[in-house]
Amino acid sequence: MAGILRPMGDESVTVSGAALRRLLERGDGDAALLYLALLRHHGMVPPRSLAGELRWERPRIEAAEEALRQLELVSAPAAEIPEPADEKPDYHQEDVTGALARDEQFRLLIAEVERKLGKKLSTPDLGTLLGLYDYLGLPSDVIYLLVCHCAERIQRRYGEGRRPTLRQIEKEGYSWARMGIDTQTGAAEYLKKYAMRQESMPAYMRVLQMGDRLPVAAEEKYLAAWQEWGFPPETVAEAYEKTILKCHELKWPYINGILKKWHEAGLHTPEQIAAGDRPRPRGELPHRDQRPPEDEMRRYVQALHRGKE
Repeated sequence: MAGILRPMGDESVTVSGAALRRLLERGDGDAALLYLALLRHHGMVPPRSLAGELRWERPRIEAAEEALRQLELVSAPAAEIPEPADEKPDYHQEDVTGALARDEQFRLLIAEVERKLGKKLSTPDLGTLLGLYDYLGLPSDVIYLLVCHCAERIQRRYGEGRRPTLRQIEKEGYSWARMGIDTQTGAAEYLKKYAMRQESMPAYMRVLQMGDRLPVAAEEKYLAAWQEWGFPPETVAEAYEKTILKCHELKWPYINGILKKWHEAGLHTPEQIAAGDRPRPRGELPHRDQRPPEDEMRRYVQALHRGKE
């Protein structure tokens, strides 16, 4: 009997017998399709990055990935998404052309991004956006919010008419992916918090005696971390004074070390720090939650009596 499969003449994939049995017993077509797509990429891309290629919504690919994990056909997701590097897929003209031909969402995304940036995107630019859409699996609406965010940030820092590069947008996109920002709701919440941080930045810069200028990127990372830890400008001012007394100049890592120590101790306001840094009076008992066992307490009381004699 002649075979019924038509040879395609391109690269094939091989499914092991054990994997095939598990997929057949599960009877989950989406899981099987996702597994084949992963084999096509030699297992070198995260499952959710294939949402664009499979033309699936996020919940569908997440369910298929979970099924593969239950079948022990894929490992647990990595803790972090790497920075953009040479390991990411290198998209060529044919990849971009294919994506534009088959995916209406990607076509609409390109048109909106070109309108926002005020320029026609080059093939490398389109490949970068395809990487965010296909490799990272970010939905088109999230990518557009990402582009708008980068455009507003560059314009605020460098003035009207300046636009972000696709490399800058890509780097921020990887940052969003590491933070798990992959829905419109998640992006909106992040942008709201970001705007609130930006509004309070001048207050932090003033207590650091930096005037009214905007912080540079490295400074902004420190300030954002301190805000995330819950420090108001008044506490940062105290850390600044300690740094000046010790170092005689502003040293960002030194201030960060002071604030990190306070954060780990649960001290965030000037009042908490004043109480927490105050030396314990001689003879004062430890905090109730830190009292020693009963036998140690007995020896402690006996020692106090001996001191009075």
